[in-house]
Amino acid sequence: MPAPDPLVDLTARLAAQQHDMVAMLDALVSSESPSDDPALLDRTADLVADLGERLLGRPAERVASDPPALRWDLPGVRSDAAPVVLLNHLDTVWPAGTLARWPFSVTDDRATGPGAFDMKAGIVQALFALAALAAADLPRPPVVVLVTADEEIGSPAGRALVEAAAEGAGAVLVLEASADGALKVERKGVGNYWLHLTGRAAHAGLEPEKGVNALVAAAELVLALDGIADAAVGTTVTPTLSTAGSAQNTVPASASIAVDVRAATVAEQERVDDALRALLPSNGATVEVAGGINRPPLEERAAADLFALAQQAASRCGLPALTSARVGGGSDGNFTAALGVPTLDGLGAVGAGAHAEGEYVVTTAMPQRAALLAALIVELSRRT
Repeated sequence: MPAPDPLVDLTARLAAQQHDMVAMLDALVSSESPSDDPALLDRTADLVADLGERLLGRPAERVASDPPALRWDLPGVRSDAAPVVLLNHLDTVWPAGTLARWPFSVTDDRATGPGAFDMKAGIVQALFALAALAAADLPRPPVVVLVTADEEIGSPAGRALVEAAAEGAGAVLVLEASADGALKVERKGVGNYWLHLTGRAAHAGLEPEKGVNALVAAAELVLALDGIADAAVGTTVTPTLSTAGSAQNTVPASASIAVDVRAATVAEQERVDDALRALLPSNGATVEVAGGINRPPLEERAAADLFALAQQAASRCGLPALTSARVGGGSDGNFTAALGVPTLDGLGAVGAGAHAEGEYVVTTAMPQRAALLAALIVELSRRT
């Protein structure tokens, strides 16, 4: 009889560690880490560094301090394959104090708490997967683990660290949450814009005709945004925030509109960028466009080969067949795909509710997804 696949044994051993994985998730979720709070980010980074050192047997390198970022460089075993990069982020969209009304809890096989699904469970699964690989002494390429702390606000500092880690890598595996269990093979690119309008103030009751109403101009541009979007190709142009005026009895001299743009191709991103910069209201107000393209798209061609390899890895582990998804949200994987590095996303938690009250993780899936990650890394050791 053929010898049993060692990845099946690794999967079973990770299943026995489910309780420990949930306990670590509890610790991470209970350490709040909103993107805009340096003190809490530092505290959570220290916690991740401590937990990672316990599991990986070596300290993290603190590659940035404001915001914090951690990196582990783990050697390969019996392989000269190019390094594999695991991308993670510890920041969340939830403000400080959220835990007071929504603490970490587990009911049946669902764990919930701010940031549990997006994406602290992914960090837990990555660390346990790598520890299991080390214990099993299976072939694996060198692995770089990067944990940043500003992904939720567009990675203004983390982008450079992500791109540096991906230089020379054979693959990038992103521990962002799955899409209803599916791996993410395509992500839209992201644009973040502010349209700042300048008009002229005047008394709203005595002589409004002498003013140039920036709020009216803003309303005109908001309506124009729908004409820039293109549903046929999945391009969305969405006004999300606005401000205007200084007093109730004054014609507004200024107004601003925040605009969120999502597009599947670079060409669409550039078309929308040009269209936004050409906007001009009809009442004489002027427009200044701030911001621009934040993340390029993660196109499916960057993920196709890795997804096929992940299917093989799942089969070797005895796990169900994988499915794939195309999503509108961006991640740091968008940056690495744009560099031409094969990138597969959504390898983190199975669950639902990212950025929504009640986000949750399916705890029984945590060891399975850790095993999938470990097996995929082993499969990548065959590449040179």
